[in-house]
Amino acid sequence: MKDLLAAIAFAAAATSAMAQMNPVGLWRNVDDKTGEAKAEIRIAESGGALAGHIEKSLKKDGKPVCDECTDDRKGQPIAGLEIIRGGRKAEGKEVWEGGRILDPENGKEYRASFTPIDGGKKLEVRGYLGPFWRTQVWNRIQ
Repeated sequence: MKDLLAAIAFAAAATSAMAQMNPVGLWRNVDDKTGEAKAEIRIAESGGALAGHIEKSLKKDGKPVCDECTDDRKGQPIAGLEIIRGGRKAEGKEVWEGGRILDPENGKEYRASFTPIDGGKKLEVRGYLGPFWRTQVWNRIQ
């Protein structure tokens, strides 16, 4: 009986840890230049593709709407704004690639990859523009 209980506890812990090794959840993004927390972003997965929305802006001087956006998000409120579109898990890797991420401060959209690190407690978010990239590390809230 002890062996069975130990196996169940181990399986539950392993399942919980595995569930955390993906980008799905609530994240606090931190500016890679200033170290300042900027927003809380909820990432969900539907049909194998990622979608991420700003749940809450943490910037004191932030704009209420995305004036700089040039697509269907122009003039949309920052709270609730979809900033991540697409991105699918790469086969055999713990990285989600092929998505796009929007920087609502400048309205630019970048190719993006999302890699859970530190046991899923952090998310490495890399935005690409041509051969150049910028990386932020986000912290899991939930």
